[in-house]
Amino acid sequence: MAEPGKSNLVLIGYRGSGKTTVGRAVAWRLGYAFVDIDERIVAEAGITIAEIFAKEGEAGFREREARVVREVMNGRRQVVAMGGGAVLRADNVECMRRGGFVVWLSAPVEVLWERIHRDASSAANRPALTSSTGMDEVRQVLAAREPRYRIAAHVVIDASTDDIDQKAGAVVAAYTSTGASAP
Repeated sequence: MAEPGKSNLVLIGYRGSGKTTVGRAVAWRLGYAFVDIDERIVAEAGITIAEIFAKEGEAGFREREARVVREVMNGRRQVVAMGGGAVLRADNVECMRRGGFVVWLSAPVEVLWERIHRDASSAANRPALTSSTGMDEVRQVLAAREPRYRIAAHVVIDASTDDIDQKAGAVVAAYTSTGASAP
């Protein structure tokens, strides 16, 4: 794990697990900077993730993502919300684990789908990841990614509640119990 007191806290999980929302709350509690990898990619590209996928394919997007992950993970005392698929590349996982304490925000398919479905911007800004739609897509992609989330994570936090404070508190407790946040 990263050097205590200088470690990043990294949030991984499927779309809708709360990485950005919980990440902002955790960063505020810890007095850390907050970085959302997907937001950084979009800001640099000047187009949405769906548009990057359309123009460059998933491979092009994953190359952009890997570069941004490397850059961001060189920083310290940050809460970093990874894109849901960042765990698909072993070099990303190695970078996350070397530079931070990795927390997987896990929730059941039904909960993830409900959150995604409620987020009007999700469909417009995020690409379809399979030929399936709706809950079937979530089920398929999550099943493929779960083993990678398990490998990447130092700890798993149940993110099925909608209580942001409860999730943020659980993340902070897990992080501080490791000594990674010690001054």
